[in-house]
Order: sequence, then C-alpha cells, then structure tokens
Amino acid sequence: MSKRVAVILSGCGVQDGSEIYETTLVLLRLDQLGIGYRCFAPDIEQRQTINHLTDEPMPEESRNVLVESARLARGDIASLEELEAEDFDGVVLPGGFGVARNLSDFAEAGSDMTVLPQLRDKIMPFLEAEKPIAMMCIAPVLVPRLLGKAIPVTVGQDAGVAGAISSMGGLHKSCSVEDVVIDREHRVITTPAFMLTERISEAAKGIFKLVDKLSEMMD
Repeated sequence: MSKRVAVILSGCGVQDGSEIYETTLVLLRLDQLGIGYRCFAPDIEQRQTINHLTDEPMPEESRNVLVESARLARGDIASLEELEAEDFDGVVLPGGFGVARNLSDFAEAGSDMTVLPQLRDKIMPFLEAEKPIAMMCIAPVLVPRLLGKAIPVTVGQDAGVAGAISSMGGLHKSCSVEDVVIDREHRVITTPAFMLTERISEAAKGIFKLVDKLSEMMD
C-alpha cells in the first residue's frame, strides 16, 4: 500500500497564513518520492489579515483560513474537521505566521499561547498511533502545548522563539537550515526553513531532508 501524508495549512502567505515556498517544497518532495498527500485547513476566520506588500494589517479585510489555503492546494483541500489519522501514515505542518495567528494565538500571547482545539484533536491521534509528525519554520513552537511533552524541536537559532518554547516546558535545539532535529521516541521531525534563511534553495535542503526522514519513519 502506498504511503499517504496529511498536510495541514493555515492560510496563504507568510505573514498571515502558510508560507507558500515551504508548502510548495513539501508537496514537491512528497510527489518526487511517490507519496500521496491530502491538504487540510480549519474552516475558521483568520485572526488578522496582512497586506504582504506593505506588511501592514488590513483590519477591514475578513478572510477564511480554509478558503485562503485552497489557493495553495489548487482547490484540492478539505476542512480540518474531516482529517482522520487512521487514513494517513504521517502529517506535516508547514510554517508561516498563520501558525501563530490562526492555528494558535502565539503571535499575541507568546508563551501564554493556546492552540486551536481542533488542531490538537486531529494531531494527537498521530502521536498516539506513533505516526510521524513533521513541522518547520515557526510551527515547532506549537509542540509543547500541542503534544504536551518535552520533545526536542528546532526553529533554528531564534532566541526569542526558542525561549518561548522553553518557557512552555519544551526543549529547543539549535539547528542549521539544511538539517533537521528528530525525536525518535515520539517520532517528531523539525527543521528551521525560513526562520533561518531568505533563500528558497537553502530552505529546500532542510525541507527535503525533513520529508525524506518522514518517509523513512513511515516504512
């Protein structure tokens, strides 16, 4: 039976959704490896919409996370409510500040953050079934609250986010952009991606390695 991976998105665009390059690189590598995938996103309103030209908030704009995520998935996407861990062999969360604004309130609350309850409900069965969970960029900040364990993760070398992870009872490890941090006990894989670079070619090295390790863990 071929492998299948769930990819959870948080909108479209680095400042208020999923990071577009990271998502594309994940989908590209999965396809190159012959791994099937399905994209999901919560059917909720964004907490904030950002003008990506000016980096300024757009308070008059109201956007839906699932509708925006459909841009990245070329319309082939389902509501996060429909995700069932038993249908997949692993799960990936690309980064982007939709993670901190839509999947959690980390952007406002920092280490006092809460995670979207629906996301936790859908991710925990992967952990309990010992199916690998991969995260990149800012997404690993969710781990202490999402998985509830002191699991080693990386966001690269960002002292502020690393400190927040530690404050929540997590364990942060510094990591280069082309490498990954793996907790084999809990089967969690993380890489810094665009937390540590602005070059797509550099981010691709770590993201491809992350997907490769995910594939190995699904064997």
